[in-house]
Amino acid sequence: MNTINIKHLIIPTIALALAACHKEEMVDISPAKLSAGQAITSDTLTGSVKGVLQSGRTYYFRTDITVNAGDTLLMMEGSKLIALGDGKTTATSPQITCNGTFISLGTPNNHNFITVPDAQRNTNSVGKGLWGGIQCGDKSGDLIIKWTHLEFAGGPAGPAADPGVYAAGDPRYTVVYTNINGNCIFEDNWIYGSTDDGMRVLHGHVSIMRNTYEANGKAGGEAVNIKNGTLGDIAYNLAIGAATNGFKVSNSGDGPVQTNVNVYNNTMINCGFRQVKSGRGGSINFEKGAQGKIFNNMIINCRFGLRVTSDADGAHITYNNQFYYANDQRMINQFNASDGVAKTMSGDIRSTTPGTNNPQFAQYDVNQFDYTKLTFPMDITAMPFTIITAGSYNFGLLPGSPALKKANADLFQPMKSVPQSGTYGATTLAPGVDMGAYQSDGSGNLHYASSLSFN
Repeated sequence: MNTINIKHLIIPTIALALAACHKEEMVDISPAKLSAGQAITSDTLTGSVKGVLQSGRTYYFRTDITVNAGDTLLMMEGSKLIALGDGKTTATSPQITCNGTFISLGTPNNHNFITVPDAQRNTNSVGKGLWGGIQCGDKSGDLIIKWTHLEFAGGPAGPAADPGVYAAGDPRYTVVYTNINGNCIFEDNWIYGSTDDGMRVLHGHVSIMRNTYEANGKAGGEAVNIKNGTLGDIAYNLAIGAATNGFKVSNSGDGPVQTNVNVYNNTMINCGFRQVKSGRGGSINFEKGAQGKIFNNMIINCRFGLRVTSDADGAHITYNNQFYYANDQRMINQFNASDGVAKTMSGDIRSTTPGTNNPQFAQYDVNQFDYTKLTFPMDITAMPFTIITAGSYNFGLLPGSPALKKANADLFQPMKSVPQSGTYGATTLAPGVDMGAYQSDGSGNLHYASSLSFN
């Protein structure tokens, strides 16, 4: 397991969780020194930045900002970072370039925000790419983001963008991580309204837990897109209205490590309807040499169900216990994508005709939208935002739900490829007994409202 020696995290004006730290404290993160430095007092960030964004403060950036190698930018709980962009050009869609370490430590009672001005925080900004996202270089430090709202990223790529990730003009992803030796710990966050992928991990160790991905991708794009050299766990996430898949796992790209990712206890709803490529899009997609385990996921009114392609590492992929619901026969016919090799398994629970096998969510009407009336794919403007991003909701299961106690919690344990516990470590949960991201014992995903419901 990777570790970090936090020797120089000196924040004299901040007490909070760090106040109890000794001058030298061992915390499991990665083999690099965190040097966060002094509190940042200016409300405008530009150029190279390091230090601490203070609790309760709002900061702004109009041009690209960079965390240099060896430096750390730390957002304390209740801090906000506002991008002043319009998404029209690279120059007017600023990004956060991370060659060092970026940490955002929101809490359940005091969230952090990396977003746009309040006047632009509405559904009219979905897919407009008003800023350029967090772009981590291949030798960056760790990326640790907790209880943070990341909204409306995706502006066109330019000279500052990694040519190994983007061609000029490509929409940028909200979060990119590319250090094969580093750790991406992404927990309890919201990614809202991105132009393309919400997250793309090209390499690295990951724990992607209990996040909510809303309306990711304008005409294509996943909530989470995994590439070569990624190891870890993706669980208890909610993906609503992704353009293509909720979770795509691939071994494509150059690197010495084969992708191996566990995807379990996630809930995907209304995904796949904006992807224009035939046969693509809907829920979970394993392809091009990827391996891993796929269990206990809920796939609700998605264009396609589980897709495991013939070029995936089928000998090292195991799957079972998926829960499927659809109110359109076309989706039922694709519970196992027809261009893939995945089969119906003994633990799967499926609608047999449209509208049967309702999951009985505590507060979300799965039949509020009649997919039988639609031609696929749909433009995002044709999709009511009540189905791709809800104001308030509860995807927990009512007592009569057919998904209760139908998950397989004992077949495997999470990989836990990143450091665990503490302020900087992950809380990687094991598989649960109920299908999907919300568990009847109160564990799993703890989100009950859209990202835009908070300020």
